[in-house]
Amino acid sequence: MGSFDADFPTDGSRFGGQQPSVLQALAPLLGIVIFLGVGSGILGLAPHGPLLWSIVLTGLVGRYWMDLSFEELYDGVEDSLEMGLQAVLIILVIYALIATWVSAGTIPGMMYYGLSVLTPTVFLPTTVLLSAVVAFSIGSSWTTAGTLGIAFVGIGSGLGIPAPMTAGAILSGAYAGDKQSPLSDTTNLAAGVTNTDLYDHIRAMRLGTALALGVSVVIFAYLGLRTTGTIPAGRVDEIRGTLVGTYDLSVLVFFPLLVTFGFALYGYPALSSLIAGVFAGVGTTILLQEPSFTAAWEVFLNGTTPETGSEAVNSLLASGGLTGSAWTVAVVVAALSLGGLLERTGILAVLARSLERSIRGASSLVAATGVSAIVVNLFSAQQYMSIAVPGMSLRNLYTEYGLDSSALSQAIESAGTPTGALIPWHAGGVYMASVLGVATLQYAPYYFFGYLSPLILFVMAITGRGIATEDGESLDTVPTAND
Repeated sequence: MGSFDADFPTDGSRFGGQQPSVLQALAPLLGIVIFLGVGSGILGLAPHGPLLWSIVLTGLVGRYWMDLSFEELYDGVEDSLEMGLQAVLIILVIYALIATWVSAGTIPGMMYYGLSVLTPTVFLPTTVLLSAVVAFSIGSSWTTAGTLGIAFVGIGSGLGIPAPMTAGAILSGAYAGDKQSPLSDTTNLAAGVTNTDLYDHIRAMRLGTALALGVSVVIFAYLGLRTTGTIPAGRVDEIRGTLVGTYDLSVLVFFPLLVTFGFALYGYPALSSLIAGVFAGVGTTILLQEPSFTAAWEVFLNGTTPETGSEAVNSLLASGGLTGSAWTVAVVVAALSLGGLLERTGILAVLARSLERSIRGASSLVAATGVSAIVVNLFSAQQYMSIAVPGMSLRNLYTEYGLDSSALSQAIESAGTPTGALIPWHAGGVYMASVLGVATLQYAPYYFFGYLSPLILFVMAITGRGIATEDGESLDTVPTAND
């Protein structure tokens, strides 16, 4: 996502109010696990209902067991929604942007030219690397997935690559690039809540990110070799012929892409860049594909229903427009509301601080921080909380154990940012599944970076390699560390 502008307190005051007992904290957490597990996992319900049940349960516990007022609970929801407002707005705009880019020929053009140069052997590792470069350049994994990722899904389909593999490759690259970008909101947030210089934070993450990305590329290269020769006979020619017969695919169709990424590279926030891309998409639609002004803006609102003569191409290029974002936005709003209640009742702080009991030294502190970020991700369903809660709750311990603040920022982002897309009810998981058209649990086995990033963090914590002390040394070179 884009630059993070919210005014987060960095003195830990957000988590210093209510102090629920362990029993009070466990009651709603257990309910959330049961509701989401049974509702979504067994009954097959969409996450909206189970999330609403969880909100009601958490609210009742907060009001009648913890004696919080309704105003305090509402304030918690309001604060969380304010923190996540940028994510909600980006979802709305990206759905509209996808529709305008389809109607403009931008996404069909990327598919058309991509199918002419990519092969099953190189497609997956190339997807990882290009997604990483784009996400690094613009500082947004979500924008990368919602623009370049849509085209890669179409190209992969034409090459006979399973959609879950393609989605996993897109996400592996997008989150790796996002983590290293100084324009990324989560990167700035992790540095901000830990009082770490932004570039010190980025340098601290460099080794772990490079290893996780490198291993991901190798795995996808292996998968690419195994998919060689699986293209259905005539499939590529059929899709390319259908595309060029339906759209004007001159190089001008890439104007919206240049505008969007140009704005982002120039330093404009993600939302501003995406809105510029929408206008460029509508303008290109009118100029090249020649619908009326009214019809072009109706696409922005209602999406696209292509009639290309090919069912496969129609399904790839169908989009919901602004109104099509309602399902996704509803889940994200519910997840943000639940996260706000959990934060305001102090339950998330209890989760983070309860890990202190397992800490026996500097190495276990880093590992516990990573676990804390993942757990908060599971229950708050948003990556901002997974960074802010452990970042503010545990930072005094890093000073106590002689670790640099960059070790804390490294731990919370390495474990918090990429793992959200693995959780079906998480804002990241819901968004990625929606825009890429692949269910979270279907792409999860191929989203290697999401597993490797925290795993490598844990290995680094155990070995001390790449974990900075206050003296600027690596933890593995300090034999007298507090371990």
